[in-house]
Amino acid sequence: MQIPLERAAPIASLHALLHLTCKLKVVDIGANPIDGAIPYAPLLANGHTRIVGFEPNPDALAKLNDQKGPNETYLPHAVADGGRHTLRLCVLSGMSSLFEPNHAVLSLFHGFSEWAQVVRTVELDTVRLDDTPETDGLDLLKIDIQGGELMVFQNAPVRLAQALVVHTEVEFIPMYLGQPLFADIDPLMRASGFMLHRFEPMVLRDVKPLLFGDDHYAGHSQAVWADAIYVRDLTRLERLDVNQLLKLAVIMHDCYRSYDVVLYLLREHDRRTRKNYGDIYFEAVTGAT
Repeated sequence: MQIPLERAAPIASLHALLHLTCKLKVVDIGANPIDGAIPYAPLLANGHTRIVGFEPNPDALAKLNDQKGPNETYLPHAVADGGRHTLRLCVLSGMSSLFEPNHAVLSLFHGFSEWAQVVRTVELDTVRLDDTPETDGLDLLKIDIQGGELMVFQNAPVRLAQALVVHTEVEFIPMYLGQPLFADIDPLMRASGFMLHRFEPMVLRDVKPLLFGDDHYAGHSQAVWADAIYVRDLTRLERLDVNQLLKLAVIMHDCYRSYDVVLYLLREHDRRTRKNYGDIYFEAVTGAT
């Protein structure tokens, strides 16, 4: 059963389309609001989702708290392995990390080495995700902490077992000294019951000295990093209950417009419950009558 992509653009959220009432929880590690729209913005806008965010940068945390809505909670903790670490605050706050910038790599690209200059260091205690009760029952885990993602995953087996989707930044070249790369993260995610859905986006950058126009953000050649979207293994749906199937369908529809995956999940939900969500969804997506 094929869905023509050019027609696959339902506007309604899945909650509205199927008259659902399921509640979701998103945990955002590294919630610093610096890169445009957050991937789970549609969930937050629909009012069915609670957000628990972590941001150790005081300025970024203050901004988050000033702008937050009633379903949002932000905590000042750095999430890692529960040990004490050094946070390196950089000229560009989005490049701040527990890892030291790797200027041998960063200097290949326009602007990066300058943006990653460390202006201040802060010694801080970190927390393990599994030890923070506010995150219990999460459905979507979004993480962007400049190289520290694998450390979080290795110390969060309970929360990873609860998550339906993990949206994580991954790097393909070591922007920070000693940081794990995508090749290190992917085996752990697969061993934890996830499969890679897609990269969104794949970020490319020009290697010096070539620069197209004045755009330091233009990308024409070298893959640097991406957001990797992991979903529960679609070949092992027996591991999910009917409520989890619906939650996963909501996330994949509202956040990622992965209509094929959503239909697959709804068909499995209907097989177990004798509902007709799949038929309703197929008609909405394809425009069939």
